[in-house]
Amino acid sequence: MRFDLTDLRLFLAVAEAGNITRGAAEVGLSLPAASERLRSMETVCGVLLLERGRRGVSPTPAGEALAHHARLIERQMAHMRGELSEHAKGLRATIQVLANTAAIMEFLPARLAPWLVKHSNIDLDLKERQSAEIARAIAAGHAEIGIFSDAVETGDLHLRDFATDRLVVVASKQWHLAEQKKINFRQVLEEDFIGLMDGALQSHVEDHARRLGAKLKMRVRVRSFEGICRLASSGAGIGIIPGTAAKRFRRSLPLSEVRIADAWAVRRLVLCCQSPDWLTSQARDLFDHLAVDV
Repeated sequence: MRFDLTDLRLFLAVAEAGNITRGAAEVGLSLPAASERLRSMETVCGVLLLERGRRGVSPTPAGEALAHHARLIERQMAHMRGELSEHAKGLRATIQVLANTAAIMEFLPARLAPWLVKHSNIDLDLKERQSAEIARAIAAGHAEIGIFSDAVETGDLHLRDFATDRLVVVASKQWHLAEQKKINFRQVLEEDFIGLMDGALQSHVEDHARRLGAKLKMRVRVRSFEGICRLASSGAGIGIIPGTAAKRFRRSLPLSEVRIADAWAVRRLVLCCQSPDWLTSQARDLFDHLAVDV
């Protein structure tokens, strides 16, 4: 059996995404090229690796076995690149990090800046995912470091504290609930909302609305917390963002901020990996840098 590293990365990406198109895009291949590689892998193996259905694909038992070994090879390659980068000038290392919306937009830029300046030969492959998806991906070996809410099942993952993220409602000063110190999420389900175009946080909020039997009335979706705050302060609707972001934008905008009382709105963000011993030396250094000692 002759599989190259692109074959293995493609198969892992497709298995994780449950979709050949998204998996192909993840590794920079066209759909026809990816499909041809997958068919060739099955021909070489002489066994079906993916179950194909109308809703996507999933690994067969043989595919799960291949994915397991592919992850081991990926991890070993990461270790090799890490060790060589310490000795070979110009050879760059890459650390794979998955994080939720709040971590990426509110906490990581300031935490990462000094570390990236110090380690100029290391790049980060940073991707945004929902918390539950991150936990599964780290457990499966699809990335080295994850940052997510500890409300999800973490199994045997190694955890360290990262930050506390409290979600709040932002609105204009004239909003009818602006004077409240805190409100229940159910109280705002009939309001007009301003949300993010995509991302883990927006999905998190909309999931909780569905659990209450409601669908948020979205007036508009924007790309940033700043966009939400500018529209909300003008009275165009309300938004739900991390309290850290609301505090920052209240300095320059006529914005009201009301705490959400529901337990899910207070999230402890944790840093995770399978095991510190399995990280490359560079990834372990980044992991220790990002962790908060309490």
